[in-house]
Amino acid sequence: MGVFNPASRWPLVARDAELAAFGGQWSAPGFRGCVLRGPAGVGKTRLAEEYLARAARDGYRTGRARATAGAGTVPLGAIAHLIPATVDLSDPVAGFPRVAAALAGPGRDRRWAFLVDDLHLLDATSAVLLRQLLETRTVRLIATVRNGEPVSEAVRALCAAEGVRGSELAELDRAQVAEVLEAALGGRVGRRTVRDLHAASGGNVLYLRELVTGALAAGTLAGDGQIWELNRSRPGGTPKLAELMAARLSAADRAGRPVLELLALCGTLSLADARAVAPPEVLAGLEDGGLVEVGTDRRRTTVEFQHPLYGEAVRAELPALRRRALLLGQIARVEAYGARRREDVLNLATWRLGAHGTADPALLLRAATLARHVRDYEHVVLLLRPLGDADHTARSLLLLGEAQFELGDSAQAEETLVRAAGPAATTAERLDIAFARTLNLFWAANDAAAALAVNAAARTELTGADEQRMLRVNEGALQAASGGPARSLELLADLDPDPRQSPNPSVWLMGAMMKPVALAVTGRAEEAVEFAGRAYDLHRRLEEQSLLFAPIGHLITRTLALAEAGRLAEARATGHRAWEADGHDRNPVTWIWLAFHQARTEWLAGHVEPAQRWFAEMVSACRAHRIHRGMRLGLAGLAACAALTGDTAAAESIGREAAAYPPSDFRAGEDRLGEAWLHAARGHLAEARRTLAEAAAAARATGDLASEGLLLTDLARLGAAEQAADRLARIARACDGALAPARAALAAALAAGDPEALMGVSGELEAAGADLLAAEAASAAGAAWTRTGHTRRAAGAARRSAACAARCGAVHTPLLAPVRTAAALTAREREIALLAAGGSTSKDIAAALRLSVRTVDNHLQNIYRSLGVPGRRQLARVLGGADRPWPARTR
Repeated sequence: MGVFNPASRWPLVARDAELAAFGGQWSAPGFRGCVLRGPAGVGKTRLAEEYLARAARDGYRTGRARATAGAGTVPLGAIAHLIPATVDLSDPVAGFPRVAAALAGPGRDRRWAFLVDDLHLLDATSAVLLRQLLETRTVRLIATVRNGEPVSEAVRALCAAEGVRGSELAELDRAQVAEVLEAALGGRVGRRTVRDLHAASGGNVLYLRELVTGALAAGTLAGDGQIWELNRSRPGGTPKLAELMAARLSAADRAGRPVLELLALCGTLSLADARAVAPPEVLAGLEDGGLVEVGTDRRRTTVEFQHPLYGEAVRAELPALRRRALLLGQIARVEAYGARRREDVLNLATWRLGAHGTADPALLLRAATLARHVRDYEHVVLLLRPLGDADHTARSLLLLGEAQFELGDSAQAEETLVRAAGPAATTAERLDIAFARTLNLFWAANDAAAALAVNAAARTELTGADEQRMLRVNEGALQAASGGPARSLELLADLDPDPRQSPNPSVWLMGAMMKPVALAVTGRAEEAVEFAGRAYDLHRRLEEQSLLFAPIGHLITRTLALAEAGRLAEARATGHRAWEADGHDRNPVTWIWLAFHQARTEWLAGHVEPAQRWFAEMVSACRAHRIHRGMRLGLAGLAACAALTGDTAAAESIGREAAAYPPSDFRAGEDRLGEAWLHAARGHLAEARRTLAEAAAAARATGDLASEGLLLTDLARLGAAEQAADRLARIARACDGALAPARAALAAALAAGDPEALMGVSGELEAAGADLLAAEAASAAGAAWTRTGHTRRAAGAARRSAACAARCGAVHTPLLAPVRTAAALTAREREIALLAAGGSTSKDIAAALRLSVRTVDNHLQNIYRSLGVPGRRQLARVLGGADRPWPARTR
């Protein structure tokens, strides 16, 4: 990852469309200039500078000027330095043609491009001269104009001159902000960080830069070597950004200041409330000045800041007494209306806390309940934290504990939920508390045994039929994600078809969320896809209830099921839909597992770079919230991706960190993928195969057929197809969907060395979206055909392999070896060649493969003859590509 230098210029990225359009205009007949329009800070000047640089590369001489308010009072004040000193301009009528002649030169062969920044401030004389230079084709103009600024008639005429094209430069969208951030920071940037910085900056490049600079200085934006992430704090920016905001806000009429202050405290105002502190003409002036915008929310007309940073700037300057007075006035207005809207209770409680530091406990509890309904957990904690012990009830403590869990504070959540059990008076409250505790202990604290113990204790205490049924569902959900999928399906067998018939919809929804997991990993992936889709639809109908979970949880488990069914493109799209859904980031646990299943989908596809990005985001979220469940799985995936892309140093470092966490009970065995592929990357294929065999046995012990199938497939890919084929065939017979049968067919074809079968399974794997496996199957077919002299068919297989591998990025695996090399060596010779190319001595190779040193040396001599090399030194070069220990890569 790179190191950001605040003093350096940001790279120009995310403006490909504008650069392409300029290139087309520049070469078009009759083109004389372009004018870039847009708001301040959007990047007009930076783009115009690139246009000027392109003109220079095309052979144009260049000049640059910046118009200012001061220079605008002096004729030719801004562009005087661009005019040849020998020209007498005392008579403009005669002088202006002389300027054109002097610039064109004696042979009239000089071509000029002038950049004029802030053209709207240019004096009239300069504008007239520039227009004449355009008309005589002496100069081409590149100019910037800031939106919302007054423009003189002369400048307007210049912009409208024949051959001058105008274009509007908009703020960056989220994808463009991601591109800019990654170029500036020199590495991947997390999706949540991109979203937060895009929202805070509004896509304004200048604001974005200052926010990044401020966050780096404050330590709230940091990289871990894999990805840059913001912590949960809002980016604060720099003094320069504060000055920019103050300058923009200073344009407001004094009478409009109360509206801006009230907006800063309340976020959004009804038009009626805004008019209560400022007359309509003042509001219109604020809107015309680009400070506020008026919109509609259903039948309500609202006023809010045009840019989110304006509110922060105004709040920073508000004295405490002024804040209090404004909030009390707004409270009085809303109460006078009768506080009829749902959000009024939440707003009143928040404003009272802001004005007095306290509020009526009943009001705070009502407001916290509403905040929980919209999953605004930070607000729940803010509202309930001021309550004293005497004011808390079982319900308020439950709300607080749930919010603390949702925010990733597992230790505090457990303490609060244990406290809640004291005043709990009803079985419904005790059930809710037990359920919340199991969630926190299992998902945040990574203590499955403790979670199951709490559930078992509740089953002893709560003996009613409804409570027993809900606790059975809860245990089934826990078993699905802790290595007991078969037991999970037993417990969830009679799960109600409709949560509306359940005494506790939240418990039902957790069971419905996890049942597809148990179905998918035990081979019933298509059934899991259908169940998860139905549960998602049912959940969405319950959104008016105050539920603990968002419906996107079902999209996450549907992603898992689609991937196991071999519908990888659908899985990827479903995960993206979950990411785009509102509320995905309110709970770090939800975000962690969304990232994991997206990463795993990409891993199954062989798309290593996006898999690496998702694994990095998962691990970053685990670290930030001190959540250990899933950490080893995420690190293992990250290490495996690093190994496949040649970064063995990173893979080793990440692997050491992964080993510090206990083995995963969910997707058991997959937490050793990084270890196995690191061995393979170093050429230690026997060690890689041993690791994978042990990992597959661990998966089999939990009943996870899907993970076992993945690990056995990797075992086959690394040279033990005969060992894996029979078990993969049995797994395929037990599983639905396309992926398991295709894996079994791959192992059988590799074991038989059958090129026809390998090409057939390559097509099956490609249809499922498993591009890397498809590429490897075709590569192996090409090697087999080369050995038998079928060069034309081998070439076709190589082309197919290359096409599939191209979708996987720069990855290296033994089966992707160049066809000539793969065909020339036996499997044993290739393994010895890999070790020798990695620097292992004959003695080391003999020990690793349980051979004699003489046997190893004999094999090496045959390898040298087959590949046409004189010795070890040339071996790594000739092996090339992927059929050697991957080349070391630095980040």
